[in-house]
Amino acid sequence: MNISLPKLNRWIVVGIGLVCAIALNACSQAIFKTEAAQVSQLVISTLGDFRTFNPAFNGEFPNIFLYTSEGLIGENGENSKIEPALAESWEISPDKQRVTFTLRDGLKWSDGHPLTVDDVIFTYRDVYLNEKIPTDFRDLLRIGKSGKFPSVRKVDQQRVEFTTPEPFAPFLRVLGVGILPEHALRESVFTNDDEGKPKFLSTWGTNTDPKELVVSGPFMLESYTPSQRYVFRRNPNYWRKDSQGQPLPHIERIVMQVVESTDTELLRFRSGGLDQLGGLSSLRPEDFSLLKQEERRGNFEIQQGGLRTGTLYTMFNLNTGRRKDGTPLVDPIKSRWFNTKEFRQAVAYAINRDKLINNVFRGLAKPQNSPISVQSPFYLSPEEGLRTYDYNPQKSKELLRQAGFKYDNQQQLLDAEGHRVRFSMITNAENKLRVAIGAQIKQDLAAIGMQVDFAPISFGTVVEKLDTSLDWECIMLGLTGGIEPNDGFNVWNPDGGSHTFNQGSKPGGQPVLGRQVADWEKEIGQLYIQGAQELDENKRKAIYAKTQKITQENLPFIYLANQMAMAAVRNRIENVKYTALGLTYWNIAEQKVTDR
Repeated sequence: MNISLPKLNRWIVVGIGLVCAIALNACSQAIFKTEAAQVSQLVISTLGDFRTFNPAFNGEFPNIFLYTSEGLIGENGENSKIEPALAESWEISPDKQRVTFTLRDGLKWSDGHPLTVDDVIFTYRDVYLNEKIPTDFRDLLRIGKSGKFPSVRKVDQQRVEFTTPEPFAPFLRVLGVGILPEHALRESVFTNDDEGKPKFLSTWGTNTDPKELVVSGPFMLESYTPSQRYVFRRNPNYWRKDSQGQPLPHIERIVMQVVESTDTELLRFRSGGLDQLGGLSSLRPEDFSLLKQEERRGNFEIQQGGLRTGTLYTMFNLNTGRRKDGTPLVDPIKSRWFNTKEFRQAVAYAINRDKLINNVFRGLAKPQNSPISVQSPFYLSPEEGLRTYDYNPQKSKELLRQAGFKYDNQQQLLDAEGHRVRFSMITNAENKLRVAIGAQIKQDLAAIGMQVDFAPISFGTVVEKLDTSLDWECIMLGLTGGIEPNDGFNVWNPDGGSHTFNQGSKPGGQPVLGRQVADWEKEIGQLYIQGAQELDENKRKAIYAKTQKITQENLPFIYLANQMAMAAVRNRIENVKYTALGLTYWNIAEQKVTDR
């Protein structure tokens, strides 16, 4: 129920609420600072609560597993090279179809149980490759046109061997996913609930007592208070040691505060309540000039890591399917617009990216045109033939007319049947940068006669619409990137769990009937399979170049801008090596907290 208050009284109520909120937050910070006097502590933040404590079901970034989980191998955040992790070494067969890993001696889980080859076998054979367990990681393990999976076998107590049915170029990087503890999870995998589904599906949800979580990473989740904070403790059984032979990590505790918006993050950082700003994403461009002036006084430094590796985009729901009761996922009239290539191209030409970069990003960004990160050797630049969509509203109107759209006397855009072109666009309200971008896109599209109902909503609601209800028309979000294109296979595979612009039925979810997959979608999926099969780097580059050309022609994602990666880090946090690839978390075990 909405209550209307007189203007003066309304501001008094808001003011009292703000004072109370500041007081409560100050008390909370005081408690942690008192405790921190005894231990080294890092205070960071995240926008909103995470959806799961189970690594097998993670599909978001950031997440707790950046600190709690580790795989057989890792990736260096500075140069993207593959490095040993739980496995101290590996051997690749001459035919490139077998990889044999040797585990480190004396590995332990956080609860003290030995971490063994049996855990690796359990993780892959019984969880990631288990058809009864719907995990997106399985998409990354599908090999070739047949979608066959690798086999895994125990060689001896220290070695485990993976065999692929055919050459698979990105296979080694794929095996960096987190290993799971068999002794803690085996029963849930092989025991069914009342519906006949593995209990594992509901194991280690966010309602789980953090003390029950068994991890292999540098930190353990000690406590979780919904909508307030996650507290991580140093894992005493973590395997790494520093150059002097001292156990890592150096930091005893990480407090990750849950904040409701990027504005709140800024306020907390400037008041000294956070040790990092932008460490798990990037500093907002509008905050850069402000904070740059405060570096010395605030005892922090703004670190820069080049262009971000992810993508920022807007996309339309291209799904032509319906639910069991016959209800279409998207209004058929709007679906015809969205599935018209010229319509999407017109939108791309109508968005003024230069204006976005100058006004919203404050010049700290570049136009974005590809799903593959600029740091990747497989990135195709515009100079090499990648299509771009420079601002050209006249071109937009020409394309729309060619596709059968028309304008009325008020210059409002109508389709061939006379329907006004109007649709909704959503993004996560916590991200003020995206909210500002959405406001400009609304204006830009109004200039070519489209009415956009822009409605920022909570991130949780965005994810629910994207993954579960599929009830959305246009959305603005981002995806994480990286060096290896095949990491995005579940996005480009028409049957992938992250093929969000035309999502199929998901295991355990409501069925989608009558969904159609366009030829260009199928072609991209097949090219990604070919790219993974090809071992010659030059030939792989040619294959992924073709995928990028197809995506820019058909625009399932309309890419916007690639922001500079930046983070503000307190000087008392030593050895932070911030990069666009690894942000601040990739070498967290080596970081230290000092008194300066």
